[in-house]
Amino acid sequence: MSERQGLRLATVAGVPVYLNATWLLLAGLLILMYGQLPSAAGTGVSAYVMGGAFVLCLLLSVFLHELGHALTARRFRIEVHAITLDLFGGYTEMDARSPSARADLLVSLAGPVVSAVLGFGAVAAAVVQPGAGLVRELTWQVAVSNLLVAAFNALPGMPLDGGRILRAVIWAITGDPHKGSRVAGWCGVFVAAGSAAAGVAAYAARWVGLVGLLFTVMIAVVLWRGAWAAIRQGRVASRLAGLRLGSLVTPLVAVPAGTPLAEAQRRGGGAALGVTDGQGRLVALVHDEAAAAVPVERRPWVSVESVARTLDPGRTLAVELSGEDLVRAVRMNPAPVYLVLSDGAAAGVLRTADLARALTAARPDSE
Repeated sequence: MSERQGLRLATVAGVPVYLNATWLLLAGLLILMYGQLPSAAGTGVSAYVMGGAFVLCLLLSVFLHELGHALTARRFRIEVHAITLDLFGGYTEMDARSPSARADLLVSLAGPVVSAVLGFGAVAAAVVQPGAGLVRELTWQVAVSNLLVAAFNALPGMPLDGGRILRAVIWAITGDPHKGSRVAGWCGVFVAAGSAAAGVAAYAARWVGLVGLLFTVMIAVVLWRGAWAAIRQGRVASRLAGLRLGSLVTPLVAVPAGTPLAEAQRRGGGAALGVTDGQGRLVALVHDEAAAAVPVERRPWVSVESVARTLDPGRTLAVELSGEDLVRAVRMNPAPVYLVLSDGAAAGVLRTADLARALTAARPDSE
């Protein structure tokens, strides 16, 4: 059992599938509503059993919708972490970055296409069935539910599939995926507001009850939050795109091991300090905080290597890094300072504090 995702049901094509506990709430609500509506199942226990069958068909349909996303993403070598079925249907957890606008478009289209195929397939199956029995009614309901899922998910606003499709189209036209995220996010805000308004109108017209209204409002809130998250992510990512490691590099002054800290700081004149071995090879970088913690009167007697950290391959960065690639490289190997290389030679150092200040300036709240 995963605290974050729920009960692990299976692994399909290498993708773990989880059932979140909130899905049980959705199932209970749907069965309760189904049992109170007139249908070929009549009333009483048979109606609730029919409701349970519909819920299981809906669960399978949503799983196939998400599996469409997952398998298409794998086709483009996008890592897929899990499929989770929950109160609002389900979602596929995968790497946020797509290799191209085309890949983003096809991955986003896959889910609604699967739902549409299931819906029209169920319509065909219902049409060829004779009479008006329980199976035919259930088939029609599966058809309608899948077509509604396909249509709703195709609405052009994040975080719906239609919003991701819109983002991919804007990316393809402008070459800027972050602009696509911002535009699709704003469209998602209007979709969320429209969903809430539609729920209120349906309740006022007595097309849905109080439970239906509350569920619609909950969906609208989720869409609203997802839309604003896309807008914020697009803003930050667009600023990160202009972040260049070369502009954050601090010059490096290397001194031999055994040099007193005071002398090393005098030679450095405010630059970052490195330590070389007997052959003149750079072997360590001085930790600024550790050096600052040494009392001034003791610095002539403390060797520079005592406040330095040995170079680690994971703490070296290529000067060509920029944007999200730079942030990802730092997150993979956290350190206070990194050696920056240009054509294999030391070009200076990156202090994490300098990167943090640059990232703070990239936040939308800093505008």
